[in-house]
Amino acid sequence: MSIKSVNPYLDLRGKADEAIEFYKRALGAKLVSLMRFGDSMHDCPAALKEQVMHAVLDVDGSIFFLADGSPENRPQTGGTVNVALDFDSDSHARECFEAMSQGATVFQPIMEAPWGLFGALQDRFGINWMFNKSKA
Repeated sequence: MSIKSVNPYLDLRGKADEAIEFYKRALGAKLVSLMRFGDSMHDCPAALKEQVMHAVLDVDGSIFFLADGSPENRPQTGGTVNVALDFDSDSHARECFEAMSQGATVFQPIMEAPWGLFGALQDRFGINWMFNKSKA
């Protein structure tokens, strides 16, 4: 037995549709699949029917999941987990950092670090992201 993959799962606290469109623009993400509560739970409350139960995004072959999450059990923003993005070019890292900075709390503006390029922020949805481009 082995673990097939390890993927970040983002709880967007009711803003999944907005986040999907934002990540598509900012990171070039592709929507692989999307299921709403109303697609599988036909007796769910009307307020939940259009909420995202599970979505899969692909960013250049890296997969992450997201959902609106349970309205009764919304987590706090941030936390101790970061989604780390490792880029193959300085310009792409800077471009994505700039796009993701819209409405974000920037913890570390993108800068030259001893190992390459680095930046960190919490996006407008409360998700922590790290941007890295190692020296060649």
